[in-house]
Amino acid sequence: MILATSYPFLEVFWTMLVFFAFVVWLWLLFTVLSDLFRRHDHSGFFKVLWIVFIILIPYFGVFVYVILEHNGMAERALKAQHAAQQQIDSYVKSVAGHGDPAEQISKAKQLLDSGTINAAEFEQIKQKALAPA
Repeated sequence: MILATSYPFLEVFWTMLVFFAFVVWLWLLFTVLSDLFRRHDHSGFFKVLWIVFIILIPYFGVFVYVILEHNGMAERALKAQHAAQQQIDSYVKSVAGHGDPAEQISKAKQLLDSGTINAAEFEQIKQKALAPA
């Protein structure tokens, strides 16, 4: 039993093309739906109408949304990307060392003088502050 004779090359090509088109449609669908739910300028009723339109006429509905809302989609995606970048930056700043080494040692010395930390902890902080980054 040879499989190649029952499934010629053009049918394989057609199957791959259909599969690729389906994957592209899924990607566009998720992009449109995420943009639709990200919007704050439309009411819930208007969002439901878009979803019904996209479900009833799948390819056409997605393409119409992309054509009509392409500027807003790009702006909302860019705004979401900037917000995510700011969250990452603030997280990195919160876990990274603060200030220069002299400032860190000065704060540690104040903690040592007030009795909050002991001499061993002060030395640890000092070594960490002076360690190359």
